[in-house]
Formats: sequence, structure tokens, C-alpha cells
Amino acid sequence: MAGRPGPGAGRREAAAGGARRFPRECCEGLGGLDYGQVDVAAMARLFGYVDVTDTGFIVAVLSIAFNPLFWNVVARWEHKTRALSQVFGSPHAACYCLGAVILVLNCVRSHCFTEAMKSQPKVEGWDSHWTYYSGLAISAVGTLFVISSFLALGFTGTFLGDYFGILMEEKVTSFPFSVLDNPMYWGSTAIYLGWSLMHASPAGLLLTAVVAISYTIAVLYEGPFTEEIYRRKQKGVKSK
Repeated sequence: MAGRPGPGAGRREAAAGGARRFPRECCEGLGGLDYGQVDVAAMARLFGYVDVTDTGFIVAVLSIAFNPLFWNVVARWEHKTRALSQVFGSPHAACYCLGAVILVLNCVRSHCFTEAMKSQPKVEGWDSHWTYYSGLAISAVGTLFVISSFLALGFTGTFLGDYFGILMEEKVTSFPFSVLDNPMYWGSTAIYLGWSLMHASPAGLLLTAVVAISYTIAVLYEGPFTEEIYRRKQKGVKSK
């Protein structure tokens, strides 16, 4: 992820054992968007600047889509088999290893994203100080969300530790979870959005939309599964 590399963003609710809902609200700012009001002409002009058949663009899309797929498949496999914990000798060591791999993959994703932007044309009207500093501000806010999320959750809380049996004891309610659901994911999305504006790149904006969609899908799959993990934990505690 450009910042938070990805998983573990919304575990504060699951740690409390409470059910989360995943309609449009799960995406916060995206949730209230009325897609029927999208300016089709503006979208057509935007796509006119983007060559979606460009190899670099396709590689960027694939890297964006691959990352959440990878960590969800591997984490669920670990939860089912405990294979990584056995290989590395402990759940913590296995979780740290997966986290390191996810960080590397996110660096690769960011590189592909940047190279795809460089290979596509800019919008001259966006190439201004106002747009640049607006993008910089958005990226700064996204970075704040990513870093503060990591500090609140810790390494194992961020990188799918609950799939390894490393469960959080209590609900995380401190900033940024007090103002936003899944702040790691949406902070990462904001970083890419700001980066795209700083480069006056329509291709970057389109790739940012792919990032947002991939995170939305990840939340829909991760949420119920993580809830079930903590539901079993609560059931086990009550039965003792």
C-alpha cells in the first residue's frame, strides 16, 4: 500500500466481538457517492488521456488487484492449516514474515503505479501549483491515517495477526479509528489520490479508483471472516 500496506485496517470492531455492516457505508467517503450523477462527458474526457492497453498500465492494475488477493488467500490458508506457523516455528514469526512480504509487494505496487503515470499524458490544466499542493495535502492526510493506524494496531494487528491466532484483547477506539472505519485502507487510497494530483495524471486517478475498488472488495471478504474469528474467541471464553 503506499502506506499501510493493507490488511488489518478494520479489526477494531472485530476485536470487540461486535458485528460490522458492509453496505456502502464501509467505504466512508465513497459510500455517499451517487453514481447516477457522474458526468459522463467528463469521464469520457478523462479516459481520452489514458491508454488502458499500455503494458505499464496493465501491470499496475494487476499489481493493485493482486495484493489484497494474495494476503487474504495466504492468511485464510494459514488460519485453516497453521502451515506457516509450523514452518517458522511460531505464529508471531510467521505473521512477521507475511507482513514483510506484504510490505515488499506494496513497494512493487507503488513503483508500478508511478511508472504507469509517467508513461501516460498529463492534463495541462491540472499541472499547477494549486493542484500540486492540493495533492500534497491529501497525501499528507492519507499518510497520517496510515501511520496512526499502524501505531494503534501494532505490527501483528495490522498484518492479519488474528488469522494466526494472535488476537487483540480489546477494541481499538483511538485516532484514527474514532473518525474513520478502515483508516489504513482509505489512508492508502488517499495517498495514491494525492500522488496522482501532484502528477496531474488521469491515469493515476483511474488507478486510484482501482485501488479503492480492490480495498472495498477486500473489506467485504475480510469483515465477516474476521468477525467469525472473534465470535469463536468470545464463545470459547464464555464456555470456560
